[in-house]
Amino acid sequence: MGKKAKHCENKLEKLGSLASKIDDIETLIALIEESSDPAFEKELEQEMTLLEKNMEDARVGTLLSGKYDSYDAIITLHAGAGGTEAQDWTEMLYRMYCMYAEKNGFKTKVYDVLDGDEAGLKSITFEVSGDNAYGYLKAEKGVHRLVRISPFDANARRHTSFASVEVVPKIEEKPEIEIRPEDLKIDTYRSSGAGGQHVNKTESAIRITHLPTGIITACQTERSQVQNKEMAMQMLYSKLVEKQEREELERLAQIRGDIKKIEWGSQIRSYVFCPYTMVKDHRTGYETSDIQGVMNGDIQEFINEYLKKI
Repeated sequence: MGKKAKHCENKLEKLGSLASKIDDIETLIALIEESSDPAFEKELEQEMTLLEKNMEDARVGTLLSGKYDSYDAIITLHAGAGGTEAQDWTEMLYRMYCMYAEKNGFKTKVYDVLDGDEAGLKSITFEVSGDNAYGYLKAEKGVHRLVRISPFDANARRHTSFASVEVVPKIEEKPEIEIRPEDLKIDTYRSSGAGGQHVNKTESAIRITHLPTGIITACQTERSQVQNKEMAMQMLYSKLVEKQEREELERLAQIRGDIKKIEWGSQIRSYVFCPYTMVKDHRTGYETSDIQGVMNGDIQEFINEYLKKI
């Protein structure tokens, strides 16, 4: 109930913010009518642009009516084939999502990370928490493609790299899914990276493999093996629920004779740094040349266009 109440409070707060901006604009219009100061006109133009953006974001927010849209999100990034180049791309995507989270008032927490051989990340699992975090970030599921001159190539050749993005809702209540102990393979290992008194000294990290589905979850950042196991099990429940939801969508698509394939692992977006700069979403056709802005977390327009399509 607390989560639902907070969700409603956030909605009311956003509506109040929009109403306040409209009042400010009305005040500016009154000032312009009384004065010929061009500074007021410039300020009005800026305020109108901001209001239009905020209203569009609010309108898109009304599209988040899915069962788990209001939940926090658990994101896992995996480097594709390509060694250091793909691992560096995975770290770039992680930075992009952290900056997106920061700009939107979301919090992030890392659960599991596997560093690259020379640079970057082989994989990382992290949580993004905040109102409608999953509802927005579910738009990022799929394979992300990078084209650039590789900083790791002495001959400065152009390389294409891939990384996959998996997004599931963080489900804290136990769903009606049976997980039998005999279906689990549980491994312990020593945590990597910086840590506290016990991290790196004991095998407190946990990796769980769900044998019937092949789903793997891991956690190494909590204080004890028990806490890491609890978090890994929570992630497993979340992934099994997402798998169940995905299979239901596929079943409904077959019944409808929908020609659009629901391929959650397909390439969704290209980021081209060379020979020109462009980021293009292949599902919606939305594109921008502001690649630096995108890499700095400005991905809301891509998310908005996706939500309008589904």
